[in-house]
Amino acid sequence: MFARRSRLPLAAVSLFILAACTPSASVSPSGSFGAGSSASTATGGTVRVGIGGSPDSLNPGDGLLSEAYTLYELVYDTPITQAPDGSYQPELAKEWSVSDDGLTWTVHLVDNATFHDGTPLTSADLKYSLELYRDTTDFPYLSSYPDVFKTITAPDPTTVTITTSEPVGNFESRMAFIYVLPKHIWEKQADPVAFDNAAMIGSGPFKLIENKQGEFTRLAANDDYWNGRPNVDGVIFQTIANPDARVTALTNGDVDMLTEFPNTAVPTLRNAANVKVVISDPVSGSLRDIIFNVTEPANCPKDDPATTAKDETGVCSGHPALRDRAVRQALAQATDKQQLIDVALVGLGSPGLSMVPPGLGDWYAGDVQDWAYNVDAANQALDTAGYRDTNGDGIRECKAGQDCPTGDLTFRFNYANDIDTAAREAELIQQMWSKVGVHIDVTGLDPDTLTSVCCPAFDYDVIMWGWGSDPDPAFLLGVAICSEISTGFSESGYCNPAYDDLYQQQGVQTDHAARVDEIHQMQQILVTDSPYIIPFYQKAVQAYRTDRFIGWLDGPKSLGFEDPTSLTVIRPVQ
Repeated sequence: MFARRSRLPLAAVSLFILAACTPSASVSPSGSFGAGSSASTATGGTVRVGIGGSPDSLNPGDGLLSEAYTLYELVYDTPITQAPDGSYQPELAKEWSVSDDGLTWTVHLVDNATFHDGTPLTSADLKYSLELYRDTTDFPYLSSYPDVFKTITAPDPTTVTITTSEPVGNFESRMAFIYVLPKHIWEKQADPVAFDNAAMIGSGPFKLIENKQGEFTRLAANDDYWNGRPNVDGVIFQTIANPDARVTALTNGDVDMLTEFPNTAVPTLRNAANVKVVISDPVSGSLRDIIFNVTEPANCPKDDPATTAKDETGVCSGHPALRDRAVRQALAQATDKQQLIDVALVGLGSPGLSMVPPGLGDWYAGDVQDWAYNVDAANQALDTAGYRDTNGDGIRECKAGQDCPTGDLTFRFNYANDIDTAAREAELIQQMWSKVGVHIDVTGLDPDTLTSVCCPAFDYDVIMWGWGSDPDPAFLLGVAICSEISTGFSESGYCNPAYDDLYQQQGVQTDHAARVDEIHQMQQILVTDSPYIIPFYQKAVQAYRTDRFIGWLDGPKSLGFEDPTSLTVIRPVQ
């Protein structure tokens, strides 16, 4: 699932509320791209990175997949960024502060940043970007970050002031994903959603040279980068869809680094010459999720004839039994999360609970009781709910009055086929659920097709995908609010007014302890209502060649080797 799954997301880091917890404080953390861990002084060379997918859009507003957000992080700057230790640090914003009443934020920008075409980056560009993201509701993700910013002004070339109607408790995390766009290019576009942004002019450490969808993306170092030129000359992201071929490419030296590969390949790579495997905890975390289509007919998205917006009519063909909470709870009890971890991840993960991974620290609701794996209890729950196998074919029939497509609990089960282990995971789930009289017809789909049947079409029964988490829990928890059903952000069609009320409360809560409590209550609701099953949280498993480049940030906590924190500081082996 920032993006989905391989969807976003975005860079993942632990949340450290800085100014939000001390509203009158001025925040000016120190730090920039480091010098790397190597004693080498060599520069140059092109890093070849093997990836499993491709960016779905060069337009930051439109991007859904993590491969796209990897590019955005390298080509664009944001006002605030995150370090591998989880702290917020300055990027374009050299400092920021908030008024005593918590309603007005003042951001002071660096004065030496320029876009790739040589145009100076000023406060007008940040103002324009914030307003564009806020007001373009057809942008699937980025519109949610500045949505609480009421007025935005640029009183001088390096100052931006932002006012909100109520205090916000996560200002830093909102600004960390505002990719600053060049106003002089974007303001000429009649439709920012349709803009392909083929030139991809940003102000970041790398410039786009060429992108061939499904093949490769080539970047060159920005020689004039305001924060210091990267040590390498360029990066090529090579799409290698077959996971075994990806592993072979690294061992043969055809690529220098892999962002992802099956955990089963870890022993092979560990035994390969000049290859280092790094297993780390993502700073925020990533998760696998099983999504149930619970869209009520009354909530099915419909076109608004008063607008010219894209067609958002929902199909809403979900199996009616999945709108029964008892069925979802029984399937949660029938899912052996530890077996999925042991078999699919070779043990490199931890059991899932909610949409908030443990990497988010105290936002993670470790106190919430999950549904324990218990096949007998799951069978009893389905019996009690009225789903029985009267014909002895091993599949329970629907209850009287349910208009089921096949008359029984047979569900369509789709997964993203760019996830290396997804096919095996789906096979295991099929076996698990068959023990409680539920059958799934499994089909792998490419991410674009999966998106099209997912949201807001809701033309599916069950989907398995994954998310990389934001540093703040609000982003992923926002996927379950009622208002997102028609936008394409909600994946499940879930709607619970009590959940929505808590979501609104946490959004304006500046007391950290109180906000933590509200976030925990929301996670309890999601576990109880079970619109999702979270099988596990993954560890990050990546690998690189040691004979090509050195200085990779390969500590126990990681933003990923494809992040600027590594790609700007590595150097060629002398």
